Amino acid sequence: MATLIMAIAVAGLMGAISSSLRNAARLTDHDRAVLLGRQKMDELLISNGLPKGVPIEGNWGAEDTGGVQMGWRARLTPFDVAKGSGVGRPFIERVELEIWWMSGTQRRSFHLDGFHRAILSPPDLAAARLAQGPP
Repeated sequence: MATLIMAIAVAGLMGAISSSLRNAARLTDHDRAVLLGRQKMDELLISNGLPKGVPIEGNWGAEDTGGVQMGWRARLTPFDVAKGSGVGRPFIERVELEIWWMSGTQRRSFHLDGFHRAILSPPDLAAARLAQGPP
């Protein structure tokens, strides 16, 4: 009887340990994605001359991700442009960033938004006017 009770207890513990190991691996991938996402957002916020209003994307190499397939997709758009602003004037630009990774066969992701000051160029001004709609 004692052996039967011990076998049930060990089977339950093994199931709990297996579940804990799966959760730890999932959290490790998520933590790695968060760190890489912060780094990419910092790069995007200090970069000049990136294309506006169109998605830009990339992947990280296996050496950066522990062998997990990970990538990013970003888009820069005018956020706050004062009415009557012209080329060469400052404005607030929004950086939208999606970080994704594969967890087995399932794609997981999260989104980050950042804002920075930029100087209006002719394409920025055109994009801002499109975003504001007709006068």
